[in-house]
Amino acid sequence: MRYVSTRGAWAGDPQPFSAILLEGLAPDGGLAVPLEYPALGLAELEGLASGGYRGTALAVLSRFVCDVAPADLEALIGRTYTAEVFGSDAIAPVTELEPGVHLLHVSNGPTLAFKDIALQLLGNLFEHVLAKTGATLNIVGATSGDTGSSAEYAMRGKRGIRVFMLSPKDRMSPFQQAQMYALDDPNIHNLAIDGVFDECQDIVKAISADADFKARYAIGTVNSINWARVAAQVVYYVSGYLAVAKRAGDPVDFAVPTGNFGNVLAGHVARSMGVPIRRLIVATNENDVLNEFFSLGRYRPRLAAETCATSSPSMDITKASNFERYVYDIVGRDPATVRLLWELVAREGGFDLCGTRHWPRVAASGFVSGVSTHADRMATIRETFERSGVIVDPHTADGLTVGLRRRDPDVPLVCIETALPAKFAATIREALGRDPDRPAAYADLESRPQRSHALAADVDLVKAYIAEHAGAAR
Repeated sequence: MRYVSTRGAWAGDPQPFSAILLEGLAPDGGLAVPLEYPALGLAELEGLASGGYRGTALAVLSRFVCDVAPADLEALIGRTYTAEVFGSDAIAPVTELEPGVHLLHVSNGPTLAFKDIALQLLGNLFEHVLAKTGATLNIVGATSGDTGSSAEYAMRGKRGIRVFMLSPKDRMSPFQQAQMYALDDPNIHNLAIDGVFDECQDIVKAISADADFKARYAIGTVNSINWARVAAQVVYYVSGYLAVAKRAGDPVDFAVPTGNFGNVLAGHVARSMGVPIRRLIVATNENDVLNEFFSLGRYRPRLAAETCATSSPSMDITKASNFERYVYDIVGRDPATVRLLWELVAREGGFDLCGTRHWPRVAASGFVSGVSTHADRMATIRETFERSGVIVDPHTADGLTVGLRRRDPDVPLVCIETALPAKFAATIREALGRDPDRPAAYADLESRPQRSHALAADVDLVKAYIAEHAGAAR
């Protein structure tokens, strides 16, 4: 398996996995994608049903990771996906909320968010690859609430790795903020940016696009612009499908709360590999850029001032990085067309595929969408608890709201749980009049000392901070 960029880099020299693992953005500003999606046939899919989560992970990831020795990859997977870290050997168990409606639990990791599934593996992969060369890595990332803590917990104590995490000041829940800011590990740096998530993400992309700075300080990324994040998330779509389908080949729908498009992109990859996912139901909150695209064909990222602060804050995103990977597939994997479309985004604020020859491929890719509001989230949290006794967080409530609205009663529906409700106590209290349960390890989280460094939304200020606190590349 080799990789190229959505904008054409490496076309003449496709890169191995280990190179793009540490690379972040491609040199042309594009995103790494496989030359082709590997196939996962129905017979093999059926055989995975009895192999457990680790067996499924090895079968899927070995198709994307071809320059790590098979025995080493198996050991890394075994060390990552343990009952001690994820609460049970199932890693991503499925429960039935009502007949035909299932919840895929991918939030049982150390930071109570689905991003642990990929980032726990990413930390081990980084350490393994760096150990072979003695190199160091300075990770620069952006978070709207969950990526930051998942990345920092995954990278704590990792040799040769420092983390510089940008987050939008005062736009996360108190629990999310404390999860990051209460860490006192010397290799963790939290930068509180006076702006919204999209501005944090723009700064990370600008740093990754500065080839000289990137090389001088060995800059890498853990955001879902890193392909390894997407590949690791493909695994739970496969395991979730196997848990629900009566037999390999039966259709299953997935409902996915969506902000930066990395989670649902992994579903698109699983579907492209041959997993019989019939529909991918994109659920947005009031920041409905992606719903606008899937409904009307228009992609128009919003300005920072237009980005709504909502009760599902991790989805308060209007520039979906991974959307470029999806569009690359929709336009026939033509990097020239991708470059043109993103030039239109920069010059005119967006593009419109409706009426073009590419638009029918969107429907063919199985995507549909919908919007969930605060009132919808409150109602769904209440109704889910009343029917099943299960408390869901507000992001998962977005997915359930739209998933149930789009549901076909003849096809099993899997809703992806993206975080545990403990991270959003105020919203749960508003919906149910009670606080959610929280793990004992987090009992006094918000009262712990917190440390962060406040900065304006200015790429030069962030670069200066990194230069001051990061060692040069070796």
